[in-house]
Amino acid sequence: MVVGNNTTSTDVLVIGGGPGGYVAAIRASQLGLDVTLVEKEAYGGTCLNHGCIPSKALVSATELAHRAGTAEHMGVHADPAIDLQGVINWKDDVVEQLTSGVEKLCKGNGVNLIEGTAEFADETTARIVHDGEGQGTQAIEFEHAIVATGSRPIELPGFPFTDEHVHSSREALAFDHLPDRLLVVGAGYIGMELATVFATAGSEVTVVEQLNEALPTYEDDITRIVRKSASDRGIEFNFGEAASSYEDTGHGLVVETESEDGQVSEYECDEILVAVGRRPVTDTLGLDAIGLEPDENGFLPTDDQARTDVETVFAIGDVAGEPMLAHAAMHEGHVAAEVAAGEPAALDARTIPAVVFTDPEVATVGLTEAEAESAGFDPNVGEFQLSANGRALTRNESNGFVRVVASSDGEFILGAQIVSPDASELVAELGLAIEIGAVLEDVAATVHAHPTLSEAVKEAAANARGEAIHSLNRSH
Repeated sequence: MVVGNNTTSTDVLVIGGGPGGYVAAIRASQLGLDVTLVEKEAYGGTCLNHGCIPSKALVSATELAHRAGTAEHMGVHADPAIDLQGVINWKDDVVEQLTSGVEKLCKGNGVNLIEGTAEFADETTARIVHDGEGQGTQAIEFEHAIVATGSRPIELPGFPFTDEHVHSSREALAFDHLPDRLLVVGAGYIGMELATVFATAGSEVTVVEQLNEALPTYEDDITRIVRKSASDRGIEFNFGEAASSYEDTGHGLVVETESEDGQVSEYECDEILVAVGRRPVTDTLGLDAIGLEPDENGFLPTDDQARTDVETVFAIGDVAGEPMLAHAAMHEGHVAAEVAAGEPAALDARTIPAVVFTDPEVATVGLTEAEAESAGFDPNVGEFQLSANGRALTRNESNGFVRVVASSDGEFILGAQIVSPDASELVAELGLAIEIGAVLEDVAATVHAHPTLSEAVKEAAANARGEAIHSLNRSH
């Protein structure tokens, strides 16, 4: 970075230090470019500080207590108590370790770090506004800019996050006390994960969802398993209802909902968690200065190299649209950096997995059977139930399945859906299979260690070929 009086210059300006931004910055620097990363709040972005990592820390802690406290039939007798503040303190330590690690990695790779908010002045210049009185601004000239400003929680009308008892996932992950009664608005993956965490910790949890099912983007046999597990933990579901308003009675809150046919219901609670999705952050960027407009959903459209309509500007991560996932942002950041360096890189979304850290976990990659049919394939589907898997039974976690979708012509693996403990880990094998163009026989003939959950992947692939040993084969 060349420093002048009030202006600096850099090859690549990365705006936002979340998973996409810091990966883009490090990769661009590795490729010999001068890189400046601007972050206004905390390195690691929402994922490391207020999302993926802290939520999974709470999932792990509460699951540990749940397993220990519900294992009498295994001969294990325990009555674990959850100290929420202790869990939060441990979570904060994990977050601190990872965010400080990101900063060290950036510095170790020669990335110039600036704290502040970046706003475009034109297609090759940005102004950096520094926080704090008297800090002023500076200008940075760039050859390429990579926008990685992420997203923020969607606020519902009548439920402003400024109210004392209305919370986004960010505030819920930092509760200093366990709510006696928690109402969760939204049964998507964020709502379901946090509803499970607080129900397991001891809260009375009610979920209100405008659509007719939990995890509405997933197939019915997946959502059915997850919903039953959540119900077994005491979570009450109310589908087809939209939260419309709430009142503080002085003795608690009363949330009013309305169904599509106008029926009104009321639910009492002490705290409200609104988890109805996230929207991209573009309002701080000064996009008018470069003639760039978000689409109707607020995202910045990009091509298969992560470029926007402005040649010098890339967009990655949540700000660029679905899938709004940290690992997707990392992949996009990697590609954007390589394209900026003149490398022949391009995005391929086929093998980006989606994961929900409920009990059991859900992980999918590639196409479902219905999607394969819509794409013109004649899908060949194999499935294996965990109730026949030795490791699942010995872990007392045998509720779920592995499903593999392949083409009938050539048996190329097209997708997979997994409902299982550690589904987030198991899905990588099938993502790799899709990436390298593997066929069913490649997976079915690979020797998997016994007894492991991964054997279910092998058996599902064999089942699709009519060759499964540990389950009845589908007719072919």
